[in-house]
Amino acid sequence: MPLTHHPLVKEFPNHKDRIHQLKMDDRHFSKLMDNYESLDKEIFRIESGEEAADDTRLESLKYERVNLKDTLFKLLTAD
Repeated sequence: MPLTHHPLVKEFPNHKDRIHQLKMDDRHFSKLMDNYESLDKEIFRIESGEEAADDTRLESLKYERVNLKDTLFKLLTAD
């Protein structure tokens, strides 16, 4: 299976405009999104063999990423 990044705009393509708007206007959302993107990049480096980590560390990072993704989705869909 090829390795891929999981940027929010790819994960939530129907919310592309809202992601951009919140990234520009909401500091909390922007910080969470930056954290999400950093985690995603770290996970990619580990999975590609660029960076070493044991399975426990990798699973912990993935868990953190999915929790951030859930939080970001809630912010995206809040009115």
